[in-house]
Amino acid sequence: MVVMTHDLAEYVRSTIELNTESCEAAAAAIVSTARSGGLVRPAGAGHSLAAVLETFFRAGGLAFVDPLWSTEILPFAGARRATAAERRPGLGREIAEAAGITADDTIAVFSNSGVNPYPVEIAEVAKARGATVIGFTSLASNAAAPRRSDASLAELSDIVIDTAVPPGDATWPPEAPVTCPVSSLATTALWATVLRRVYDLEPDLPRWRSANMPGNDGHNDEVLAQFDTRISAL
Repeated sequence: MVVMTHDLAEYVRSTIELNTESCEAAAAAIVSTARSGGLVRPAGAGHSLAAVLETFFRAGGLAFVDPLWSTEILPFAGARRATAAERRPGLGREIAEAAGITADDTIAVFSNSGVNPYPVEIAEVAKARGATVIGFTSLASNAAAPRRSDASLAELSDIVIDTAVPPGDATWPPEAPVTCPVSSLATTALWATVLRRVYDLEPDLPRWRSANMPGNDGHNDEVLAQFDTRISAL
């Protein structure tokens, strides 16, 4: 268990340490998906979409990533609307069922509280299709948040990566926290840790390179040709 400290760097270090085995398992699942021709499908709502963006079409990122998402859960398309959509039964299931998830896929669901219908339904559909579900979530927040589904993300996940975010997300000031949310910090660090381990297991997987460095456009065009017809968001 990670105890939230005043030092953000120490919090990140401790959280990565806490999840050593889970990150290893997540990396192994992703490599297995790559070898079998499946896709990594990240999902998240609200501010967890920041984690989805970290996984998709970015320098150093894996190319076989197809995000599950809807404009309805994007805060910039209406903040209150996005919160309501995440809580509305049916949307997550609709998106997951339309995505064509297979048993070869790995589904990475990012949700700090892990209790709203949107992430839970995506995990449920993925499990029913035989896919591996990785839940990036806070166990403490799962326990404290009001239940809005029959199960939590942590309960449904094959692999749980515990972000150790305190309930409510805010961490500052320590005696009565009202600011400094750390869930995005945690998921970014943990996803980067998984990517390192994926490389150690399989260094030659298709990855994107920075479009702002000379010579990389040709590489990215070749990768794009591999996945353009399989990943609609490209």
